[in-house]
Amino acid sequence: MLAIFLKTLPFFALIGLGWGAGRLRAFPEVATEWLTRFVFYFALSAMLFRFAANLSVAEIFDPAFALAYLSASAAVYALAFAVALARRVSIPEASVEAQCAVIGNTGFLGVPMLTMLLGPAAAGPVLMVLSIDLIVFSSLITLVITAAREGQLSPRIVRVLAVGLLKNPMIVAMVAGLCWSALRLPLPGPAEEFLMLLGAAATPGALFAIGASLASKSAERLPVALWLGFAKLVLHPAAVAFAAFYLFAVDRFAAGVMVAAAALPVAGNVYILARHYGVAPQRVSASILISTATSILTIPAVIAWIGGA
Repeated sequence: MLAIFLKTLPFFALIGLGWGAGRLRAFPEVATEWLTRFVFYFALSAMLFRFAANLSVAEIFDPAFALAYLSASAAVYALAFAVALARRVSIPEASVEAQCAVIGNTGFLGVPMLTMLLGPAAAGPVLMVLSIDLIVFSSLITLVITAAREGQLSPRIVRVLAVGLLKNPMIVAMVAGLCWSALRLPLPGPAEEFLMLLGAAATPGALFAIGASLASKSAERLPVALWLGFAKLVLHPAAVAFAAFYLFAVDRFAAGVMVAAAALPVAGNVYILARHYGVAPQRVSASILISTATSILTIPAVIAWIGGA
């Protein structure tokens, strides 16, 4: 446990450095926004393309894996949604809280950290988790909020979702990489070095950006935020572990990576969506802050557990 904690500490130290820079105004919010864009559109996309280009579809997509993660995440999503409705909040608010309970920071934190801690073989399972989060759950929140507000689902919403997915650089990078892999084309030496150089900026850039963005977050609505942090850091990985290890025949290593990915703190893009729709952004902000701070201890514990499972 201690050895794993020490291995994860540099990742959280980078987040802490970004947080400190943001709090001291040495790195203002506008700088955080542009750094996030650089990581999102360039550095992380280069890393994802390179990972996908060296994998096959079979190494990323496994039906048992997908069913295990989807079923467990759906169960936690439904629980968080029901708890929110029991408190008599609106359907849009309930969908945002449910999103907090199942969407982890897989892109900015999970991809660089888990592939470094668990080895290159973790890339395939992590990319599968990221794909499900982006395609299924990021679309679901848009559908639920729009349907609740308009009273129906129109073809226009489906078109908007499709265009949004096609414009997402992480999805584009992974699909392009898999297409390159399917064609069995070797990456030319200069291209490989270019992707390595650009992708290497993803880890420090993403972690610093996470910390800097947390500097502007507030810890309001603490009881709800604590519940959502518990759902994300404890219930979600527990449900995923049960589904992966006991309900579906998932490869043990891939199942372990899936559980570790499920143990990641609430993703920053949930806050972006909440702010975009004007639905409970302070609640999401507090959930991100609390879950990220707590994950300094919970992520090493989960990785230690799956290592001995």
